[in-house]
Amino acid sequence: MDKPSAMKSSPAVSEAVALQQQLRARVREERLDLTGVRLVAGADVSYRRWQEALHVGIVVLAWPELTLVERVGLETRSPFPYVPGLLSFRELPPLLEAWERLSVRPDVLLCDGHGRAHPRRCGLACHCGLVLDLPTVGCAKSLLVGACDALGATRGSTAALRDGDEVIGLAVRTRSGVKPVYVSVGHRCRLEDAAALVLGCGRGRRLPEPTRLAHDWVNALRKADGDGVI
Repeated sequence: MDKPSAMKSSPAVSEAVALQQQLRARVREERLDLTGVRLVAGADVSYRRWQEALHVGIVVLAWPELTLVERVGLETRSPFPYVPGLLSFRELPPLLEAWERLSVRPDVLLCDGHGRAHPRRCGLACHCGLVLDLPTVGCAKSLLVGACDALGATRGSTAALRDGDEVIGLAVRTRSGVKPVYVSVGHRCRLEDAAALVLGCGRGRRLPEPTRLAHDWVNALRKADGDGVI
Protein backbone atom coordinates (compact mmCIF):
# COMPACT_ATOMS: atom_id res chain seq x y z
CA MET A 1 0.00 0.00 0.00
CA ASP A 2 1.33 3.45 -0.89
CA LYS A 3 1.35 6.04 1.84
CA PRO A 4 -1.11 8.88 1.15
CA SER A 5 0.84 11.95 0.02
CA ALA A 6 -1.17 14.14 2.41
CA MET A 7 0.66 12.52 5.33
CA LYS A 8 3.98 13.87 4.10
CA SER A 9 2.82 17.49 4.29
CA SER A 10 0.38 17.35 7.21
CA PRO A 11 0.70 19.90 10.05
CA ALA A 12 1.65 17.09 12.44
CA VAL A 13 4.58 16.11 10.23
CA SER A 14 5.74 19.73 9.82
CA GLU A 15 5.58 20.25 13.58
CA ALA A 16 7.52 17.03 14.20
CA VAL A 17 10.30 18.12 11.85
CA ALA A 18 10.50 21.50 13.57
CA LEU A 19 10.66 19.84 17.00
CA GLN A 20 13.51 17.56 15.92
CA GLN A 21 15.45 20.61 14.77
CA GLN A 22 14.97 22.15 18.20
CA LEU A 23 15.75 19.01 20.18
CA ARG A 24 19.04 18.27 18.42
CA ALA A 25 20.68 21.18 20.24
CA ARG A 26 19.77 19.67 23.61
CA VAL A 27 21.53 16.34 23.05
CA ARG A 28 24.60 16.08 25.30
CA GLU A 29 27.68 14.07 24.49
CA GLU A 30 29.50 13.21 27.70
CA ARG A 31 31.58 10.35 29.03
CA LEU A 32 29.66 7.20 29.88
CA ASP A 33 31.63 5.25 32.48
CA LEU A 34 30.76 1.64 31.70
CA THR A 35 32.30 0.49 34.96
CA GLY A 36 29.43 2.23 36.73
CA VAL A 37 26.73 0.56 34.62
CA ARG A 38 24.76 -2.17 36.39
CA LEU A 39 21.63 -2.50 34.22
CA VAL A 40 21.38 -2.12 30.46
CA ALA A 41 18.03 -2.10 28.66
CA GLY A 42 17.13 -2.87 25.06
CA ALA A 43 13.95 -1.64 23.41
CA ASP A 44 12.14 -2.59 20.22
CA VAL A 45 8.85 -1.62 18.60
CA SER A 46 7.19 -3.77 15.95
CA TYR A 47 4.30 -2.95 13.63
CA ARG A 48 3.08 -3.06 10.08
CA ARG A 49 3.95 0.22 8.41
CA TRP A 50 0.53 1.62 7.63
CA GLN A 51 -1.31 0.24 10.66
CA GLU A 52 -1.79 1.92 14.03
CA ALA A 53 -1.33 -1.20 16.19
CA LEU A 54 2.13 -1.56 17.74
CA HIS A 55 3.84 -4.11 19.98
CA VAL A 56 6.51 -2.78 22.32
CA GLY A 57 9.12 -4.65 24.32
CA ILE A 58 11.82 -3.62 26.79
CA VAL A 59 14.33 -6.12 28.16
CA VAL A 60 16.64 -5.27 31.08
CA LEU A 61 19.89 -7.21 31.54
CA ALA A 62 22.52 -7.17 34.26
CA TRP A 63 25.82 -5.70 33.05
CA PRO A 64 28.30 -7.11 32.24
CA GLU A 65 26.86 -10.61 32.78
CA LEU A 66 23.95 -9.94 30.40
CA THR A 67 21.59 -12.07 32.44
CA LEU A 68 17.88 -11.29 32.35
CA VAL A 69 16.58 -9.03 35.12
CA GLU A 70 13.18 -7.94 33.79
CA ARG A 71 11.14 -7.58 30.65
CA VAL A 72 7.91 -5.75 29.90
CA GLY A 73 5.73 -5.58 26.82
CA LEU A 74 2.44 -4.25 25.62
CA GLU A 75 0.20 -3.78 22.63
CA THR A 76 -1.04 -0.29 21.94
CA ARG A 77 -1.87 2.10 19.10
CA SER A 78 -0.18 5.16 17.69
CA PRO A 79 -2.03 8.03 16.01
CA PHE A 80 1.14 9.27 14.29
CA PRO A 81 1.64 8.10 10.69
CA TYR A 82 4.55 6.01 9.48
CA VAL A 83 7.01 8.59 8.10
CA PRO A 84 10.69 7.66 7.63
CA GLY A 85 12.85 10.04 9.65
CA LEU A 86 10.01 10.70 12.11
CA LEU A 87 9.65 7.26 13.64
CA SER A 88 10.32 8.54 17.17
CA PHE A 89 6.95 10.30 17.12
CA ARG A 90 5.31 6.98 16.34
CA GLU A 91 7.42 4.76 18.61
CA LEU A 92 8.34 6.93 21.59
CA PRO A 93 4.88 7.22 23.25
CA PRO A 94 4.41 3.43 23.50
CA LEU A 95 8.04 2.99 24.56
CA LEU A 96 7.49 5.44 27.41
CA GLU A 97 4.32 3.60 28.37
CA ALA A 98 6.29 0.35 28.60
CA TRP A 99 9.14 2.10 30.45
CA GLU A 100 6.75 3.15 33.20
CA ARG A 101 5.94 -0.51 33.83
CA LEU A 102 9.54 -1.39 34.71
CA SER A 103 10.22 -2.05 38.37
CA VAL A 104 13.95 -1.33 37.95
CA ARG A 105 15.78 1.72 36.64
CA PRO A 106 18.24 0.89 33.83
CA ASP A 107 21.49 2.87 33.69
CA VAL A 108 21.60 2.97 29.89
CA LEU A 109 19.22 2.18 27.03
CA LEU A 110 20.03 0.63 23.66
CA CYS A 111 17.46 1.56 21.01
CA ASP A 112 16.83 -0.44 17.85
CA GLY A 113 17.16 2.71 15.77
CA HIS A 114 19.33 5.73 15.13
CA GLY A 115 20.53 8.55 17.34
CA ARG A 116 22.69 11.25 15.73
CA ALA A 117 22.92 9.21 12.51
CA HIS A 118 19.75 10.91 11.30
CA PRO A 119 19.06 13.60 8.68
CA ARG A 120 18.27 16.11 11.44
CA ARG A 121 20.65 14.51 14.00
CA CYS A 122 17.73 13.59 16.23
CA GLY A 123 16.59 10.00 15.80
CA LEU A 124 14.69 7.78 18.21
CA ALA A 125 17.65 7.26 20.58
CA CYS A 126 18.15 11.03 20.93
CA HIS A 127 14.47 11.75 21.47
CA CYS A 128 14.10 8.94 23.98
CA GLY A 129 17.24 9.92 25.88
CA LEU A 130 16.13 13.53 26.15
CA VAL A 131 12.68 12.62 27.48
CA LEU A 132 14.08 10.12 30.01
CA ASP A 133 17.25 12.12 30.75
CA LEU A 134 19.12 8.84 30.38
CA PRO A 135 22.25 7.71 28.54
CA THR A 136 20.99 6.20 25.29
CA VAL A 137 22.66 4.59 22.29
CA GLY A 138 21.29 4.14 18.80
CA CYS A 139 22.07 0.77 17.23
CA ALA A 140 20.43 0.33 13.83
CA LYS A 141 20.51 -2.51 11.31
CA SER A 142 20.48 -0.25 8.24
CA LEU A 143 21.58 3.23 7.20
CA LEU A 144 19.23 6.18 7.17
CA VAL A 145 21.74 8.78 6.00
CA GLY A 146 25.45 8.96 5.25
CA ALA A 147 28.11 6.55 4.03
CA CYS A 148 30.80 4.52 5.78
CA ASP A 149 34.55 4.44 5.45
CA ALA A 150 36.17 1.08 4.66
CA LEU A 151 35.44 -1.45 7.41
CA GLY A 152 37.52 -4.45 8.42
CA ALA A 153 35.97 -7.91 8.31
CA THR A 154 36.79 -9.00 11.87
CA ARG A 155 34.74 -8.53 15.01
CA GLY A 156 35.48 -5.23 16.74
CA SER A 157 36.33 -3.37 13.54
CA THR A 158 34.82 0.11 13.28
CA ALA A 159 34.57 2.70 10.54
CA ALA A 160 33.33 6.27 10.58
CA LEU A 161 29.83 6.93 9.30
CA ARG A 162 29.90 10.32 7.59
CA ASP A 163 27.32 12.71 6.24
CA GLY A 164 29.45 15.02 4.15
CA ASP A 165 32.36 16.07 6.35
CA GLU A 166 30.54 15.30 9.61
CA VAL A 167 31.05 12.03 11.50
CA ILE A 168 27.57 11.04 12.68
CA GLY A 169 28.19 7.49 13.85
CA LEU A 170 30.19 4.31 13.44
CA ALA A 171 29.75 1.12 11.50
CA VAL A 172 30.60 -1.61 14.01
CA ARG A 173 31.41 -5.20 13.10
CA THR A 174 29.90 -7.18 15.95
CA ARG A 175 30.64 -10.56 14.37
CA SER A 176 33.36 -11.48 11.91
CA GLY A 177 32.16 -11.77 8.33
CA VAL A 178 28.61 -10.48 8.91
CA LYS A 179 27.02 -7.12 8.17
CA PRO A 180 27.82 -4.35 10.65
CA VAL A 181 25.41 -2.44 12.83
CA TYR A 182 25.30 1.35 12.79
CA VAL A 183 25.97 2.94 16.16
CA SER A 184 25.40 6.57 17.07
CA VAL A 185 25.05 8.80 20.09
CA GLY A 186 21.58 9.06 21.53
CA HIS A 187 22.12 11.19 24.63
CA ARG A 188 24.61 11.53 27.51
CA CYS A 189 27.33 9.37 25.96
CA ARG A 190 30.21 9.67 23.52
CA LEU A 191 30.48 7.77 20.26
CA GLU A 192 33.40 5.65 21.50
CA ASP A 193 31.41 4.75 24.63
CA ALA A 194 28.41 3.79 22.50
CA ALA A 195 30.53 1.47 20.36
CA ALA A 196 32.16 -0.09 23.44
CA LEU A 197 28.75 -0.78 24.95
CA VAL A 198 27.44 -2.41 21.77
CA LEU A 199 30.51 -4.63 21.48
CA GLY A 200 30.35 -5.45 25.19
CA CYS A 201 26.76 -6.60 24.72
CA GLY A 202 27.73 -9.08 22.03
CA ARG A 203 27.14 -12.80 22.44
CA GLY A 204 28.42 -14.06 19.10
CA ARG A 205 25.52 -12.60 17.12
CA ARG A 206 25.12 -9.56 14.90
CA LEU A 207 22.78 -7.70 17.25
CA PRO A 208 23.72 -6.75 20.81
CA GLU A 209 21.97 -8.94 23.33
CA PRO A 210 19.59 -6.29 24.80
CA THR A 211 18.03 -5.31 21.47
CA ARG A 212 18.15 -8.88 20.12
CA LEU A 213 16.18 -10.14 23.10
CA ALA A 214 13.81 -7.18 22.89
CA HIS A 215 13.18 -8.02 19.23
CA ASP A 216 12.49 -11.67 20.05
CA TRP A 217 10.20 -10.64 22.91
CA VAL A 218 8.19 -8.27 20.70
CA ASN A 219 7.79 -10.96 18.06
CA ALA A 220 6.60 -13.41 20.71
CA LEU A 221 3.99 -10.85 21.79
CA ARG A 222 2.87 -10.34 18.19
CA LYS A 223 2.60 -14.07 17.62
CA ALA A 224 0.56 -14.49 20.79
CA ASP A 225 -1.83 -11.81 19.52
CA GLY A 226 -2.13 -13.54 16.15
CA ASP A 227 -0.35 -10.76 14.26
CA GLY A 228 2.51 -12.83 12.89
CA VAL A 229 6.26 -12.32 13.21
CA ILE A 230 8.39 -9.60 11.62
